[in-house]
Parts: sequence; C-alpha cells; structure tokens
Amino acid sequence: MGKSVVIALGGNAILQPKQEATYANQFKNVISATRHMIEIKEAGHKIVITHGNGPQVGNIIAQNEAAKNVVEPLPIYACNAESQGFIGYMLEKALKNHIKKRGITANVATFLTMVEVDKYDKAFEKPTKPIGVFYSEEEAKKLEKKGFAMSEDAGRGYRRVVPSPEPKVIHGIEEIRRLIDETIVISSGGGGIPVYRDDSGLLHGLEAVIDKDRSGLKLAQQLNADVFMMLTDVPNVFINFGK
Repeated sequence: MGKSVVIALGGNAILQPKQEATYANQFKNVISATRHMIEIKEAGHKIVITHGNGPQVGNIIAQNEAAKNVVEPLPIYACNAESQGFIGYMLEKALKNHIKKRGITANVATFLTMVEVDKYDKAFEKPTKPIGVFYSEEEAKKLEKKGFAMSEDAGRGYRRVVPSPEPKVIHGIEEIRRLIDETIVISSGGGGIPVYRDDSGLLHGLEAVIDKDRSGLKLAQQLNADVFMMLTDVPNVFINFGK
C-alpha cells in the first residue's frame, strides 16, 4: 500500500536567491523539482503538494507599489491569491508534462486555498515573515524610512517582513481526500490565503502571509498523511537557529 505524502516546496527553491525573477528561471526550477515528485507518484504513493511564495508575493506587492499611481494596489491577501494561481499553474503544467513523457496514469488539480487564522494572533503585533527580493543593508534602511518592516534573512541579505499568523483550518480537505487516490493535488500554496470568520461566520481576508511549512504541517495533520516532506534550498536544518 502506498503512503500519503504532503510535499512542501520552498518559494526560494522556485526562485533562488540572487536569481533574476523571470518566468523562465522559475519554471525551469519547477520542472526540476516536479521531476522528483513524479518519481514518488510512480512508486505508488499519493501526493499532495504545497509551496511557498515569499519571493513571488513580495514581487507582486512591489509591482503594486510601483504602479500605485496608475492602478489601485491590491491587499496582501489578494496578492497571495494571485501568487497561488501563478505558481500553481507552473507546477500543474510541469507535472502534467512529466506524466505525459513517462506514460503514467495520473491527473493534477490545483486548489485555490483559503486558510483560517485567528484575527487576534500575536503575529500581527510583530511582522516576521520574509517576502520579496533581497536588499543590501543600505537599501533596507531606505525602505524602513518609507514604513516597511525589514529584517536580515539567514545571511543572504535584507527582506521585507509581514505578519505570519498560525494556520488553524485548511479549507478543502474533504475534496482533497476524494481526489488523492488518482490525482496529484496542489493546495495551500504560499501558506494559503489568510482569512478569518466574523461573529456571523462570514469570511474576510487579512493583511498577512502564512508560513508554508506551518500550513503544510496543518494540511498533513488534517489529511492524516503518513509523511510530511519539506524541500528547500538551505543545506542543513539547525536547532535554535540564530541563537
């Protein structure tokens, strides 16, 4: 019997640090990563893929900022949805092409996924989630004067940081369960679109980006997956990193 596997692909693995943010570069990285995902599917396992979007959503927000005098900027949660569709499209196309070339039987479906968070999560008091491209210290100081929160990111440069609340509920779990026997499902991209419910139970977006590894773990838990696998561009896992 094959295992159910949730695979989390880092946003920095899709667009590597110091790499030009072109579609061609990102799709080339996606083709490489998905080739190995198909090998897991070929081995008889059920897979659900989630992905980061830190560089991509940051670039979309930067585009919004640059064009704000021409087009009204979108809120962060809408930019998150935009990045989900963009990255999901690349993943789905690459996976379907690998499936065709290998002659295996499988389908691919991309879910635009909302993830519920607590409106009063302490993360909103202190932004910590890096998004967008890397800046020098001098560039970061200039952006701080414009009101952006900036932070040094793992020795690779400075990036803008935004609130990153804990994911509470992943939407669409029952639909994923019905599909995963035959279909590779892409879900919770970029950590999911952060939403909360008001007192009437209605959904609203929030200005935040959810960490994709935390959402990936929640996705794996809600699916009762056998394996949660994180693919990233860093060489090691460190205990007490930065302390």
